[in-house]
Amino acid sequence: MQVLYKSTRGTGDKITASQAILKGLSDDGGLFVPDSIPKLDVDPETLSKMNYQEIAYEVMSRFLTDFTEEELKACIEKAYDSKFDTEEIVPLVKKGNAYIMELFHGPTIAFKDMALSILPHLLTTAAKKNQVKNDIVILTATSGDTGKAAMAGFADVPGTKIIVFYPKNGVSPVQEKQMVTQKGENTYVVGITGNFDDAQTGVKKMFNDHELAKELDQAGYQFSSANSINIGRLVPQVAYYVYAYVKLMERGEIQNGQEINAVVPTGNFGNILAAYYAKQMGIPYGKFICASNENKVLYDFFRTGCYDRNREFILTSSPSMDILISSNLERLIYRVAGEDSEKNRELMGELTKTGTYHITPEMEDGLKEFYGNYATEEETARTIRKFYEENQYVLDTHTAVAAEVYEKYLVETGDEKPAVIASTASPYKFTRSVLTAIDPKYGDMDDFTLAEELEKLSGVKIPKAIEEIRTAPVRHNTVAEAADMPQVVKKILKIQ
Repeated sequence: MQVLYKSTRGTGDKITASQAILKGLSDDGGLFVPDSIPKLDVDPETLSKMNYQEIAYEVMSRFLTDFTEEELKACIEKAYDSKFDTEEIVPLVKKGNAYIMELFHGPTIAFKDMALSILPHLLTTAAKKNQVKNDIVILTATSGDTGKAAMAGFADVPGTKIIVFYPKNGVSPVQEKQMVTQKGENTYVVGITGNFDDAQTGVKKMFNDHELAKELDQAGYQFSSANSINIGRLVPQVAYYVYAYVKLMERGEIQNGQEINAVVPTGNFGNILAAYYAKQMGIPYGKFICASNENKVLYDFFRTGCYDRNREFILTSSPSMDILISSNLERLIYRVAGEDSEKNRELMGELTKTGTYHITPEMEDGLKEFYGNYATEEETARTIRKFYEENQYVLDTHTAVAAEVYEKYLVETGDEKPAVIASTASPYKFTRSVLTAIDPKYGDMDDFTLAEELEKLSGVKIPKAIEEIRTAPVRHNTVAEAADMPQVVKKILKIQ
């Protein structure tokens, strides 16, 4: 069955998967969604015997129906290879009353590698399929992890350039060092004097700037996105929720058909939406537990039905979740609005104009599978320490937010179903926050000494990603105002 893609704000015009991946964002400002979520018509028992690459193929081939088997398998093979430091790609580790799904074994030690290792291959394959003559300019805003993972994926890929914008004082020292030392003649990194939402809004504005698009086209370029607004980012993420379920079956931890819950530390809403899509494909997930940090806009939304970004933006120890505009939530809003693009457009217009929108009681009914809660900075630190003492396992700050929210969920509901906690980053990305949570004595050490201490404490070898940046020279040092982002892009592309 062919799956086509339409805009959440559009008139119903449909395009192929490869076209949606190339465009990134629809011309009307909407996000591309499949016209129907395909069912995964492979027996779970059969799936449970497959490796990660094979399961990824079964999932992605149902969504990306205009890619041939040969094309898609080639993309998967290039993506999930020795770049990952574990053969199984996504280990599942039982700790306490949940399974930690370790999504950080890729080249940049964050879950973004799971999708950004394959996106460059999907994108260049899509360009060939659609006879694209222009060079593709990947334009991306990052709250810390997407930027590095996207640059690592696209570095020196022919026919592409990648420009990443990040909040200059809003990422961890390791995240920043990973980005500013990135190699590749086609990679560019720009710190902006603002927060992630400023960077993301600036990127979206450029996507919707038709004059800029014309100038780019004349110079032989066109924009695409590596953010999770790109459907080519979202589809590969569905695969690991399918994988987690069937591997727990294979291990005898759950029975075929038994419901499990997913606990996801959430910023831009793509990762938790992928779990929801896995359920729509037929995988028996029960509740989606949406974990926020002190920027708890999603917690408030799930409790009240009102999305309100008019609040203080808080810099926390889990910076990848320091977000007040969760872009991917629009895909869920569109779905619970009965795929009514007019209603969705009205709500997103209100968000742009007033910073807030209210959904109807009928739409709220469609969110019953979601539970939202949040962790304060103190709770996050306490959870890291407690989890280490009880399990001799070190959580990063984002996974600690999820673990804390899961405990709150258990107390509030008593729902003891097995749960998978998405572990979105290695603790090595946030050594200072992690180690000082375990013991304040680590506070005076520099970041690389902290990495050595974490190795002793956790028994986990320092990842290659950290070793590499220790002595790497800084290659990118541009800083700009958010308002000047289009000028910066033109300067990089030499189309002034």
